[in-house]
Amino acid sequence: MTTALHKCIRPQEGELARLREARWHDPHRLLGRHALDHETCCFRTFLPHATEAWLMVSTGESAALHREPMAAQPDFPGLFTWTGPLASCPLYPTVLWAEVNGRTLQFVDPYSFPPHISDFDLHLFGEGRHWHVHRMLGAHIETRDGVTGVRFAVWAPAAERVSVVGDFNHWDGRVHPMTVHGSSGVWELFIPGLPDGTLYKYEIRNRDTGHILLKSDPYGASFELRPNTASRVFGGSGYAWNDEAWMHRRDPYAWKQRPLSVYEVHLGSWQRGEDGRFLSYRELADRLIPYVRDHGFTHIELLPVTEHPFDGSWGYQSTGFFAPTSRHGTPDDFRFLVDQAHQANIGVLLDWVPGHFPKDSFALARFDGTALYEHEDPRKGEHRDWGTLIFNYGRSEVRNFLLSSALCWIEDFHIDGLRVDAVASMLYLDYSREPNDWIPNEYGGNENLEAITFLRELNRTIQTNHPGILMIAEESTAWPGVSRPPETGGLGFTMKWNMGWMHDTLEYFKQDPVYRSHRHNQLTFGMLYAYTENFVLPFSHDEVVHGKGSLRTRMPGNEWQQHAQLRMLYAYQWTYPGKKLLFMGQEFGQGTEWGEAGQLDWYVLDYPLHKGLLSLVRDLNHLYRDDPALHERDFEPEGFAWLDCDDASRSVLSYLRRGSHSNLIVVLNFTPVERFNYEIPAPHAGYWRVLMNTDSEFYGGASRGSGGAMAEAQPYRGFPATLRLDLPPLAVLILAPE
Repeated sequence: MTTALHKCIRPQEGELARLREARWHDPHRLLGRHALDHETCCFRTFLPHATEAWLMVSTGESAALHREPMAAQPDFPGLFTWTGPLASCPLYPTVLWAEVNGRTLQFVDPYSFPPHISDFDLHLFGEGRHWHVHRMLGAHIETRDGVTGVRFAVWAPAAERVSVVGDFNHWDGRVHPMTVHGSSGVWELFIPGLPDGTLYKYEIRNRDTGHILLKSDPYGASFELRPNTASRVFGGSGYAWNDEAWMHRRDPYAWKQRPLSVYEVHLGSWQRGEDGRFLSYRELADRLIPYVRDHGFTHIELLPVTEHPFDGSWGYQSTGFFAPTSRHGTPDDFRFLVDQAHQANIGVLLDWVPGHFPKDSFALARFDGTALYEHEDPRKGEHRDWGTLIFNYGRSEVRNFLLSSALCWIEDFHIDGLRVDAVASMLYLDYSREPNDWIPNEYGGNENLEAITFLRELNRTIQTNHPGILMIAEESTAWPGVSRPPETGGLGFTMKWNMGWMHDTLEYFKQDPVYRSHRHNQLTFGMLYAYTENFVLPFSHDEVVHGKGSLRTRMPGNEWQQHAQLRMLYAYQWTYPGKKLLFMGQEFGQGTEWGEAGQLDWYVLDYPLHKGLLSLVRDLNHLYRDDPALHERDFEPEGFAWLDCDDASRSVLSYLRRGSHSNLIVVLNFTPVERFNYEIPAPHAGYWRVLMNTDSEFYGGASRGSGGAMAEAQPYRGFPATLRLDLPPLAVLILAPE
């Protein structure tokens, strides 16, 4: 195959000097095969490590390349040319040989292939509307005109020159300079012959300062294992998915009316290999998926698996927004984990962090020598508490980067939802700042209008194209309408973590029971706002770190009482309106505070109290999934009614959960005092049997309390019937009509 020859512009001496000094922005103009005039062809290549070079011309013969002299510098190292009749023009693509360090190397000239990115793609990117820009930028294996190689593309508008560097060119930025697409700031180069797995970075020379930066690929699909930081060419997925049935059900998924019980996991510390090594994604699929399935959870939520250099950040300081961490294997190994979960009817959610990124010099920070992804002014561009940088949501290309990342995980990795981290830090310009350390918006307020616009665009785009995807906000303030549509002034998330309920509940439970009567409102207050958002009830990793201890050690009393109250806590969570989330290890009463450097304390399952607690969580999950009263009206006031919320003196609560065809009564005794013949209202007379007693011997309790009781047709507290029960201490009864 042949292509039209470019006109060979005779370079000015200054241009060749800039090429040699790795300061030239348009190498395709000087290098490769060109027509000098109507009869003459020329070829030029820059090989700074070569002593001799040859090429093949159209006659099939090899021809020597000659050093190109310059008036000011007759011996120009590495610059070789060939000139001859048009009929003998080098073949396309041009094959070269070069003598380098005593070895003869054969390769195809990269500058035979012109830049490939279309003006339309660049236009969409500049407007922030290129939803799949990760397929345009980054490193992609392609075959052009029968030649396979890697097309590299990166956005660096303040660069004077960008080069691809790696082992293949001795990490020398002079060898493979890229060509910029006009004012777009996008640089591109196709390098033939590079295989899957090639390590690479971008060497960037800033236009104003001349500083040389060595950066990993913002759009990299794979990376070296930390502490190394090079990007790795990933040759495109050849993975054959087997989750068609799950994906077919996903888009029309009626998540509001369906059970959602989430097991939150940090893959690096759930379990480890015998030698303390990280388990691979495939090993985790063999161990984690059966565990989650057998204990009744509907979804797994992964702490960020986006590539990150520092283990202690738990993934929340990401440097690879398109790459599963190499700690556990390849991108296709991660696909296997997701696929196995789907085949077991388990959804996979991913913690995703668009609120900030680390300052590591090899990554996004001052990527092209300027504040490209962040703000220049630290009052807008830096999180003081976390030592991280804040994305510039007002820049179209930055919004595009984040939107493309979200869609990549959903479409390319079949992720079922994103839990968006630290939304409050995005919404408020004065988040965790001193009075003079922030810049008001154009109206003088503290709302980050650009971040609000981005979040609405993110949620609208994802839910329009993938309506079954869950978008869950970790938002810790009273910002209105987080889980309401943008059209009504909301942010557009499907759900929001109920941080207020979580804090009030744990604050109540840590009190000695003798003082709980004075804190009764901490349990009842949440119902005043329970339906203002679509809430998830989280006991997450944040509650078992930074000196807080485990959930078990936050309960007062001896070991038995701690476990009894954990059983209460989970029964309360599972029967209260809202979807559920529990961090790993808390399901069996881990005693030590969680740390990412080891694995969970699995050995405690040899002890009856821990084993009983795990059995309770399993049974709660199955009851929650099987009885619509506990899930189908989570976000409707009609799904809940207080039976008695006023008995603060005895620290007892009772409420009704209503489904479309079923009712359940829940009674909670928060003291170690057994209550006999305790009266509560009932929605109708008849026999009510106990479906679950958290004091059962099976769960580690003493099997006190009623097994059931007859509700009499005696009106009480506005209900038509009265139920008398024996309440076990520090326990919950869940009852259903016979």
